[in-house]
Amino acid sequence: MTDIQETGLLNREENIVEMIDLDEEEFAVSKSSGADALFDTVIGNIEDIIMDDDFQNLQRAFMEKYYLEFEDTEENKLIYTPIFNEYIELLEKYLEQQLIERIPGFNMNDFTHSLNQHREEVSGDIFDMLLTFTDFMAFKEMFLDYRAEREGRGLDLSTGLVVRSLRSSTSTAITSAPGSDSF
Repeated sequence: MTDIQETGLLNREENIVEMIDLDEEEFAVSKSSGADALFDTVIGNIEDIIMDDDFQNLQRAFMEKYYLEFEDTEENKLIYTPIFNEYIELLEKYLEQQLIERIPGFNMNDFTHSLNQHREEVSGDIFDMLLTFTDFMAFKEMFLDYRAEREGRGLDLSTGLVVRSLRSSTSTAITSAPGSDSF
């Protein structure tokens, strides 16, 4: 009641409307905050896991093993399917196992459903990596990018980089002031 008096509302109907609106807002916030907090916790743990050396080494070894199989053509080779299935079995299962160890009661199916609802909130790199578990074309693109990088055909940004000396060729030496040991 003191909150209502502080707002300066005099009409009783306005007070009732204000209280109902306030209650609905609090309800909406409290309802979504638990689910949002859990989602944020899972994403934070995924970031930690995929940045960890164990995951990086596992993924790199897998890609090193198969990258020569992938070609940048419209047609997909039959060998891609078992490679994709092995990738899912190895890396998705590793990620899921790590999440289960870190988050009691974690369920990958529930998270996948939640991910679809929060798609725009997830960092592009995290989302792209998660997409490689469900989207074959994202998986293939990851391998094509890796192959291009390994073969030196990656994106070359060196032509856009200009380095200039801070000293001009006619600059004079800087001397310290008398009685001073440093600049």
